[in-house]
Amino acid sequence: MASATLTRTFYNLSSLGSSKPHVQRSLDSRRTVGTGGRKSEVRCEAVGVAAGNRKPLVTTVKNGNDSLEICRVLNGMWQTSGGWGRIDRDGAVDAMLKYADAGLSTFDMADHYGPAEDLYGIFINRVRRERPPEFLENVKGLTKWVPPPVKMTSSYVRKNIDISRKRMDVASLDMLQFHWWDYSNNGYLDALKHLTDLKDEGKIKTVALTNFDTERLQIILENGIPIVSNQVQHSLVDMRPQQKMAELCQLTGVKLITYGTVMGGLLSEKFLDTNLSIPFAGPPLNTPSLQKYKRMVDAWGGWSLFQALLKTLNQVALKHGVTIPTVAVKFVLDQPSVAGSMVGVRLGLSEHIKDCSAVFSLKLDEEDVSSIREVISKGKDLMRVIGDCGDEYRRA
Repeated sequence: MASATLTRTFYNLSSLGSSKPHVQRSLDSRRTVGTGGRKSEVRCEAVGVAAGNRKPLVTTVKNGNDSLEICRVLNGMWQTSGGWGRIDRDGAVDAMLKYADAGLSTFDMADHYGPAEDLYGIFINRVRRERPPEFLENVKGLTKWVPPPVKMTSSYVRKNIDISRKRMDVASLDMLQFHWWDYSNNGYLDALKHLTDLKDEGKIKTVALTNFDTERLQIILENGIPIVSNQVQHSLVDMRPQQKMAELCQLTGVKLITYGTVMGGLLSEKFLDTNLSIPFAGPPLNTPSLQKYKRMVDAWGGWSLFQALLKTLNQVALKHGVTIPTVAVKFVLDQPSVAGSMVGVRLGLSEHIKDCSAVFSLKLDEEDVSSIREVISKGKDLMRVIGDCGDEYRRA
């Protein structure tokens, strides 16, 4: 997760490469969804999934009466925040529609991911105009709120949630995932209680967390906050969530949504048989995510062991006729308590629809799982090196 700015900003999306105005409508107005313009068959399915059978692609996160159906491979929008290439507004929204049309209709963003929430607002309005009502029901927008650790009053929380609702142009946020920087300040409980009040008012559909550790998740649940999920870093290199966190999740029903699952692209054929110790010998680590997850590789076991992992994944991928990222995502999706995994989208610059769709027809057999586990078992236990989920953001 990128560092958050401490003020909320509305982005002028005309500066992203389009002169078309962004028309903002009233948040709480009743909306009529037209079916004119471009239409597509309404479904939420992947390549290889029988028409009408959405089960392989979707799951439901829930707590008590609160529930939300999401696609198990989520489109992560951190890449819109800068550092991955210039985003053209119209091209980005076109790309979002293409992902949604392919059944990959859950988008994950945050208040501090540059123009991500604003792009979603434009996108969801196009869905309302250009797709039938049933299609709109399958589209989900998950956002995060990452406030500074100040006093969490009801008015402060409400004001910030209203900003996200306005930017995303929705009356109710599908999911609000909350992050807190400083556990020594228990204001996170006040914030979550206010968020629960907003949920009861209909301004949020589900309340969730991001980058909370097991201890704090248990405290939050004991305080009666109906958390449906916790978004955490989880990959073949970083298996920390399968320790204490997954155990608590299995006891309570809270689900995990994972990010960093393809490690910014490091878990791909592009980095197979490369030597990054020689300057300019391998692909450049030219994005914030590649640089971030290369540090995780170094903490886990180094580039030589990572190459052994890539070679094993490549063998499994060739066996099944898929790619390394597809195998990496499927392995994590098959872990206990994992509801969905994030794959970052560089909207309008590149796409991964084919690889993401292939996840749903891929079945890893015992031989595949055993060979992968044999390699990852040789790495360091990152729970001992870093700490529990999210601790990497709170170390001095």
